[in-house]
Amino acid sequence: MRRQVQLFIVVLSLASALGQVSYSIPEEMARGSFVGNVAQDLGLDPERLKTGKARVFTRDNAEYVELSRERGVLLIRDRIDREALCRQTTPCALHFQIILENPMEFYRVTVEITDVNDNPPAFEKDVVEFNISESAVSGAKMILDRATDPDVGGNGLQTYALKPMDNFSLKFLNQADGTKTVEMVLEKPLDREENEHISLILTAIDGGEPQMSGTMQILITVLDANDNAPVFTQPTYKASIRENAPIGTVVTTVTATDADHGSNGRISYSISSLLDYSRGKFKINAQSGEVSLTENIDYEKAQTLQINIRASDDGGLVEFCKVIVEVLDVNDNKPDIHIMSKSNVISEDAKPNTVITMINVEDADSDENGKVQCVIDDDIPFAMKSTTNNFYSLVTDSDLDRERASEYNISITCCDEGVPSLSSSVTLTLHISDVNDNAPVFERSSYEAYIVENNTPGLSIFTVKATDADWNQNARVSYILEDSSVNGVPVSSYVSVSADSGVIHAVRSFDYEHIKDFHFCVKAQDGGSPPLSSNVTVKITIQDQNDNAPQVLYPVQTSSSVVAEMVPRSADVGYLVTKVVAVDVDSGQNAWLSYKLQKATDRALFEVGLQNGEIRTIRQVTDKDAVKQRLTVVVEDNGQPSRSATVNVNVAVADSFPEVLSEFTDFTHDKEYNDNLTFYLVLALAVVSFLFITCLVVIISVKIYRWRQSRILYHSSLPVIPYYPPRYSDTLGTGTLQHVYNYEVCRTTDSRKSDCKFGRAGSQNVLIMDPSCTGTMQRIQNEKNILDEPDSPVEVRPCPFYIPSRIGLCIQSIVYALINFR
Repeated sequence: MRRQVQLFIVVLSLASALGQVSYSIPEEMARGSFVGNVAQDLGLDPERLKTGKARVFTRDNAEYVELSRERGVLLIRDRIDREALCRQTTPCALHFQIILENPMEFYRVTVEITDVNDNPPAFEKDVVEFNISESAVSGAKMILDRATDPDVGGNGLQTYALKPMDNFSLKFLNQADGTKTVEMVLEKPLDREENEHISLILTAIDGGEPQMSGTMQILITVLDANDNAPVFTQPTYKASIRENAPIGTVVTTVTATDADHGSNGRISYSISSLLDYSRGKFKINAQSGEVSLTENIDYEKAQTLQINIRASDDGGLVEFCKVIVEVLDVNDNKPDIHIMSKSNVISEDAKPNTVITMINVEDADSDENGKVQCVIDDDIPFAMKSTTNNFYSLVTDSDLDRERASEYNISITCCDEGVPSLSSSVTLTLHISDVNDNAPVFERSSYEAYIVENNTPGLSIFTVKATDADWNQNARVSYILEDSSVNGVPVSSYVSVSADSGVIHAVRSFDYEHIKDFHFCVKAQDGGSPPLSSNVTVKITIQDQNDNAPQVLYPVQTSSSVVAEMVPRSADVGYLVTKVVAVDVDSGQNAWLSYKLQKATDRALFEVGLQNGEIRTIRQVTDKDAVKQRLTVVVEDNGQPSRSATVNVNVAVADSFPEVLSEFTDFTHDKEYNDNLTFYLVLALAVVSFLFITCLVVIISVKIYRWRQSRILYHSSLPVIPYYPPRYSDTLGTGTLQHVYNYEVCRTTDSRKSDCKFGRAGSQNVLIMDPSCTGTMQRIQNEKNILDEPDSPVEVRPCPFYIPSRIGLCIQSIVYALINFR
């Protein structure tokens, strides 16, 4: 009959709350065959199957069913043999889970495998032999070996047929385990003389479509009469054995007796037939009836075993009994851990109860030996939660911090409750991905640095350093100079900060006398998104350098006037003549000043205080001491190297002021001053001469020109209009200058010290040119013309405009003279 595979898809149950769906398919389906539309039956969007990376999870490596994410259907991946998968167990089903990620979910799927009649019944032996006494009465029975059919249900073994049936018939007895025992019953006595050997064919037939069968030959030898069959002490023996019992362990002993004597009463034992798993596991001593273990047995494969024992005498009579062996469980199986789905990386900002891994744990042992508990270490921020039976989820138990622990090796240990307890463990490595949750931190709360003034621009002052506990880009620190000002000037014009290294450079050369210290802020910013930052205050202190010489405040030094301190001749020892006052704009020891007398007209008369600069007499002043005394004082600071300034102090030793004036009038100027004055006077004389000649030529030219014009007008009929030059005064004296003007050109009392002097008619006023920096003119009213006093001293202070002012007055006098000359 042609084999035809029909697909019956039956959704047996759909528990949306538990996420479970069931299907039923026949075995031996071709690869790629359709099983069921799991997306539709579970109410899942096919797109969710793609994004969630849906896959099939099974406990063992054999995956008979695969998931098509694109279509959302289950397909046959590999050939399914129900007999190899489940043996005689019914119903036979595949249990697996569909796992989805992001978020993690799983759904249970059960696929029932229905049987197909693909296995014929088969006997363990092709030929069996029996010895039957010819005296055996009708109704004598013999238990035949059963045939086995891996198929189940209607495809399994259904009936037997015996041919020929002249002397024997078949009888079927139902057993407690659902199987049938086949007995061959003698229907009429045998006649050895008529037929000593009989051959029968026993056929086992299943109920599948097409129907299949298997045969066994039965050879019967007819013996002489033996009228007593062996009898067992009990029809059923019960025994128990631990699954870890060693080979050779005696299970039990069966005993049978025979009332006959001689060879007809001699009994031998044998194993009649065994079920599938029991085959080869036991043996029996033919003489003693001792049943012993020949192979290891496993409680997880069979909890109860049945052995059929046959006792036969030499006369050919037999008797049968059963031995029921109960297998006792031993805790010999460790919990089996299977990782259904896991994440290798998790962000440190993951919320508590985030699922990291889902595992399935099973223990093949029973009762207490099969109860499993899974635990993890206590000192990690994770926890194990049992979702359903034998399923656990590893979830976050508290907040994660990558900076505290960037990686976890999580050891999951599952222990059963057997004695002794067995355990299995698996280690998961979980990496914590970084989140920018830490701002850069400076090594110090504030920085202070020192730099010596007069530094070179671009000089590296010092380095600020900040660290970020984050990782990679989030830990990359950049340094930024915060906007601020120092004395109204942007701080960026003072210093700069390297963005990568944090090195602070001086942008300009600092001057301690201008700025002694300043503050600014540096910001450290990481490369995260959004970036985090922190600030630190930096103080730069400028250190002084001895770059300024002392400055003398008193006495004031001039080049055109003489300032003298007067000491009476009656002055005692220690008389305070004057005090040299000096300052140094530097600071510290660079500003510590000391005073020394460098040279003096009489060194034995004066001394200078080293610290205070006071000039005092060191002996009694006498009449022999000169009136004019000149002291040179050196003011020196304490810097390295030291700087100094020199001041000249003129001292007059006299008792009256006129005596001082007469002496200091002839005070000799320095050679350098006289040389400069002579040069300027010669230059002024040359310029005045040139201007005089030029003006004279111009005036003569103008005169000639006007004379010719007047001659032309005289001969013409035009009226004559008087002409007055600009700023020319009229005869009434109402103009800018009086018509009558008395002037005097450059009369000086002393060409070395005085300026030009000129006067006006009708007045006794004298203008003394004061060539100071202000350039002002002082008008002095004198009762007596100063021009008549050639010996009176005039004090003139030097000024850069001294010579040009004298030249200007001379030029002005010449111009006035030319105008009056006209």
